[in-house]
Amino acid sequence: MKHFAVYLPMKDEEKSKEMRPAHLEYLEVKEEEGKVFAKGRFADGSGGLVIYIAESEEEAEEMVKQDPYVSSGARGYEIREWVMTTVETMPK
Repeated sequence: MKHFAVYLPMKDEEKSKEMRPAHLEYLEVKEEEGKVFAKGRFADGSGGLVIYIAESEEEAEEMVKQDPYVSSGARGYEIREWVMTTVETMPK
């Protein structure tokens, strides 16, 4: 499995407020499925970030497109494969 960092920049603040409950519900389902590693909003209100767990970028993009924030046009998205590095995984 791979990790994909998804930046969700704000496009429509009012629509984003309206879609927030559906977005959070969607992410809760994806978390229960083991498809979300981390999530959160940016303190400056410019958007948020979700790190999805998927086999491919295509799979991650399909999940992103189903997010109510994205499907409603409240947020845009950018996807990047993310290679997590921890003290345990750093080369010696």
